[in-house]
Amino acid sequence: MNRIEHFIEIGIALSSEKDHRILLEKIIKSAMVLANADGGTIYSISNNNELIFETIINNTLSLHLGGTTENEINFPAIPISKYGEVNDTALVAIAARTGQVINIEDAYHCKNYDLSAAQAMDKKTGYRTQSVLTLPMKNHQGDLNGVIQLINASNEQGHIIAFSKEAEKMTLALSSLAGVIITNKQLIDEMENLFSSFSKLIASAIDKKSPYTGGHCRRVPLITMMLAEACDEISDGPLDSFSMSKEDFHELGVAAWLHDCGKVATPEYVMDKAKKLETVFDRIELVSARFEIAARDIYSSDKYDQNQKALLLQALESDRDFICLANTGGEFFDDAKIDRVYKIAKNYQVTIKGVKQDILTADEVYNLITKRGTLNPEERRIINGHMDVTVEMLESMPFPKHLKRVPEYACGHHEKMDGTGYPKGLKRDEMSIPARIMGIADVFEALTANDRPYKDPKTLSETLTIMGRMKLGDHLDPDLFDVFIKKQVYLKFAEEYLEKSQLDEFDITQIPGCHS
Repeated sequence: MNRIEHFIEIGIALSSEKDHRILLEKIIKSAMVLANADGGTIYSISNNNELIFETIINNTLSLHLGGTTENEINFPAIPISKYGEVNDTALVAIAARTGQVINIEDAYHCKNYDLSAAQAMDKKTGYRTQSVLTLPMKNHQGDLNGVIQLINASNEQGHIIAFSKEAEKMTLALSSLAGVIITNKQLIDEMENLFSSFSKLIASAIDKKSPYTGGHCRRVPLITMMLAEACDEISDGPLDSFSMSKEDFHELGVAAWLHDCGKVATPEYVMDKAKKLETVFDRIELVSARFEIAARDIYSSDKYDQNQKALLLQALESDRDFICLANTGGEFFDDAKIDRVYKIAKNYQVTIKGVKQDILTADEVYNLITKRGTLNPEERRIINGHMDVTVEMLESMPFPKHLKRVPEYACGHHEKMDGTGYPKGLKRDEMSIPARIMGIADVFEALTANDRPYKDPKTLSETLTIMGRMKLGDHLDPDLFDVFIKKQVYLKFAEEYLEKSQLDEFDITQIPGCHS
């Protein structure tokens, strides 16, 4: 094979390699082949400006440390500088600091550099270091990526010789090629880290706006990845052909962190509405004040005797307690309770600044008769609208090829398998498995969350009962939910993140939808 073909082959191999350790090992092996060297070491640069041993190879000693092997390198990192000056006790540090190529014919007859460390190592191993070639790996911008050191070049007869100028040039050309490739990979990694950090920054921004929603944005990715890993491990059943690569997990992780990014546009008073009458503040205090006025009016009225007043005040206090309780929200506010709210609004009037008015305003009645939770229909639409904002934000972003599915994954967690979800009304076969995984993660976190001001957290049995019914009702993916149960994903998350009071004892086989 001629040199051009060899360089082409090396370039293809290096550019296609994604693992940093394997990449560096390929570089040192290629350098050894080009220079016909017996040994070689490649170093990377640490954040502390030190040279870290990545791979050490010596054919004579049958030595191969680091790289793709399980043989650890126990040598400490080599500082490039000492007290602001070049670390002249190590050739690799000198090459790194000065950018010079150092080509030594015989390590035992060199007076320009301190090679005592190499000679001391020879005593331990019985090896004889003779010719040494040390050169920095730099990219096209002159930035240092690492250092290559080769030992003992040999001729066709197997005799140790000095590294020729030709070998030096070829190795330097290889190091330049490798430097550019490493830089490109570093830039890609840095962009990946930047985007991952940006995704988490969105969740952090929501956290600052609403600690309750921010907690949700942090926990959903945890559950999502746990369930994805469990599905990836399945080797039988409906998911036996499903698998995820490292890149797939990364893509799903980004989507999970961004799944509620649209909530940056949701008003806090809606997102964190803890009581039915809450806006910027809880209006129950205003209502309570009107009840006080009504009580005062009854007490001071000449229309009633003392017994009548006592009965009226008792009824008034009972109605006030009921309104306070109605304000808290809950799982279900039935029709009888709604009727009572209407009656209370009609039964009592108060006079404020000469104006007679009902004890409850029309808007207060409208909010108090909310059947489930604390949000009225308009506020529910505002909350649900965060998905429209999420879709708009993510679908407008120019995601690179390996992140193209982020919008689809992130925007599908409120869809239902029967097509009755939102924002797009997708059915099961219109959604990818990762998107359906996020749906289960979102529901599980929402039910078990113990930091919401408007609801008490569900126990595990309550949560799984609700989710089991959602599975049977064609809202959650049945196959994924079965993995969620079979692999005890729910329990792994619960034991680490839920309160002890939520970890109740139950028979999973007795919970609807939780057994095959």
